[in-house]
Amino acid sequence: MNSNTNPERAKPFRLVKYFSFSSLILIFIFTIVLSMLTTHWIRSMQYTKSEDYAHLLIENLNHQVFMQFFLPIGLKYGKIELRNQKQFELMDKVVRSAMHSFNVEIVNIYGLRDIIAYSFSKEIVGLENFGGVGHMAALEGQPSSKLIQKGAFWELFLGVPKEIKIITFAPLRAEKLLTPATGPIIGVVEIVQDLSNDNKRIFRFQILAFITVSTVMFILFAVMTFVVKRGEGIIQKRAQEELKLKEQLSKAKHLSSIGEMVAGISHEIRNPLGIISSSAELLKKKMAPDHNNLQINDIIIEESVRLNAIITDFLNYARPKTPTRYACHIEDIVSKNIKFLSSQIKKNGYHIQILYEPDLPEIKADADMLYQAFLNILINSMQAMPNGGEITIMVKAKDNHLWIRIDDQGEGIAKNVLDKIWDPFYTTKDKGTGLGLGIVKKVIEAHGGGIQLENRLQGGVRVTIWLPVREN
Repeated sequence: MNSNTNPERAKPFRLVKYFSFSSLILIFIFTIVLSMLTTHWIRSMQYTKSEDYAHLLIENLNHQVFMQFFLPIGLKYGKIELRNQKQFELMDKVVRSAMHSFNVEIVNIYGLRDIIAYSFSKEIVGLENFGGVGHMAALEGQPSSKLIQKGAFWELFLGVPKEIKIITFAPLRAEKLLTPATGPIIGVVEIVQDLSNDNKRIFRFQILAFITVSTVMFILFAVMTFVVKRGEGIIQKRAQEELKLKEQLSKAKHLSSIGEMVAGISHEIRNPLGIISSSAELLKKKMAPDHNNLQINDIIIEESVRLNAIITDFLNYARPKTPTRYACHIEDIVSKNIKFLSSQIKKNGYHIQILYEPDLPEIKADADMLYQAFLNILINSMQAMPNGGEITIMVKAKDNHLWIRIDDQGEGIAKNVLDKIWDPFYTTKDKGTGLGLGIVKKVIEAHGGGIQLENRLQGGVRVTIWLPVREN
């Protein structure tokens, strides 16, 4: 039943876990795609902005060239000849002045034919058919731009080319004085802008965004993993607790049935046992001291007493007594135990060391029940040391509890036995019911306390008992 129940209960949590991790992965992928789209959008904006920027520069250059070069040169020389050194130098001065402080790498000016009349680079002045399609479109009054990227394949693939430039062609027009209208096309202007640095900044932004997203996702993943593991641990712990409770409930029902049966049988045995014992006592009184059957009679009486003690153990375990609580001191109970066992202690060479913490508080408990419980423990400790030894009893107060620790120097308890030590009817002794420690545990738990047995590292067994100072 348990093997089917636990997975069924874990299914909703597993669905939540898988959904959470899947959502996290999808969010991460979506964020990366969004980051790439954002970067692409920024690059597109940069391209558009650079193109518009080039048009403004060309418009300004057109005005400066016409006003400061064409008009003065036309009035002075009557015609434009850039082969003339003075005219070329004036043109160069006007163009460079107009382009000063602007991010422009190259300016080329073409005539109506596709021949370079002026350029920042004097080596290409006079080249024909250099403008191509851009020159032809500009002559028709249509400005155009194109993007040039150079670099290795992986640089182009990642969007970080080694060199990226935008080349813009626009018509160079004559201006009509005192009117905003433009005149006829008299040439073509080509402007080359180097966008490599801007593109690198965009790429750094993309990398930073990717690192930021990855870091955030990693943190979320770590937190979610922690939460999931914590949740799985809680579910597993609750499943184990539920299984343990079911086992305890099943065991309790089983023990309850056995207890009722044992109580009934013990009650039926005790009456005839009492008659046998009293009859043997009466018969012993009527026998002469030297009678041949006197020893047999003593055996009957002795075994009757032992059998009565066993029945008493059965009844005490099956029908535990409710404690009658009243104020008492644990020192008095322990002293009473030692006094009762004094003859055995002296006879078998035991040494009892008692250590009390000063000012121990009183407790509300059934002193007689605790006396029987401690007596059982001390007898077990003495039986574990048949050749004598030291028993240490230490009592202290801590956290509103009295802590009683009893150590012996015996051989300890085997590990396989330690796991079964509280099971009823389980005993390693030749004579015994296996109920002694079970009764002790019931007595301690009836007082709201607890008991623990463990092997000491230096040998022997340590029994730790804790009792509440205040009644729950």
